[in-house]
Amino acid sequence: MRNLAVLVAKPRAEATIAELEAEGVYDDSRKVSEHDDELVELPVTARPTETRFEEVVEQSDPEIRHTDLDSLLRERGWSDDDIDRAPKSWAVVGSVILVQFDDCPRPEEVGEELLALHGEAETVLSRGGISGEHREPDVSVVAGSGDTETVHTEHGTKYALDLREVMFAPGNQRERSRMGDVVSPDERVFDMFAGIGYFTLPMARAGANVTAVERNPASFKSLVENAMLNDVPDRIDAYRADCREMADVRAERVVMGYYDAHEYLDTALAALEPGGVIHMHETTPENRLWERPVSRLESAAHEHGRDVEILDTRRVKSHSEGVWHVVVDARVE
Repeated sequence: MRNLAVLVAKPRAEATIAELEAEGVYDDSRKVSEHDDELVELPVTARPTETRFEEVVEQSDPEIRHTDLDSLLRERGWSDDDIDRAPKSWAVVGSVILVQFDDCPRPEEVGEELLALHGEAETVLSRGGISGEHREPDVSVVAGSGDTETVHTEHGTKYALDLREVMFAPGNQRERSRMGDVVSPDERVFDMFAGIGYFTLPMARAGANVTAVERNPASFKSLVENAMLNDVPDRIDAYRADCREMADVRAERVVMGYYDAHEYLDTALAALEPGGVIHMHETTPENRLWERPVSRLESAAHEHGRDVEILDTRRVKSHSEGVWHVVVDARVE
């Protein structure tokens, strides 16, 4: 069997891999390799028919990709006890690998092996917490080039960001994609905590008109750039502000992608037109699902003399032990 690869420009590597995977021709048993200063070789099982590329080449001596971090660490001489303390999961965001190391020994060695596992990645970041008024990430480089600026692609939506400056939650991928499915063309949406465009971009790409508000300067800069990157600047009105200052907004849908969103329900309800839909995020202890988030939303609505119909409740991901990141969808009359 011939070992085929397609040549693509380095900046397009991550997006092209996603397209090749969707086409069913990406060969993840081989590593991505550098062809020259401008191009990389992406391994494929057959010549693509739907994905754009520069040229098809045949690799004479391809590098086989290991698929098991534990095996790689064992080859380095790690003991079973040390391997048990190594991370069992991580996230690839564009060309950056995000890892929470906790008490893992020798994280630099783990970082090097993760780069070997993910040939398209260039940097490994140790992921700490999120802090400060602007929810800034605590990260540090443990392996690779140290370049934290990247473009991450999900379901066709491109997110350009600098992971040193802004947060990105890989576990929210399904929710980001879902928001592009629930909106209607020309629907007016108020995204109160837009960030870099996590929910704004899928909705705008689906044809909605989004008022996107973000107060973090770094996130706002990425939000504006991402509107251009995804060819939807005419569908996004971006404001660097506190969403509570947006008194004139009227919307058919309000998105509240913030753990303490319930504190902003007065603003959301003032903007939401009768019959509109609200998506309220929250972190909720297991033993208070779904009473707490639902009661908060209903109480706020009743204070405004409005009725609530709960449409859906969803767990997005585990936030911490016994605590869930959840979303409540409701129609408010």
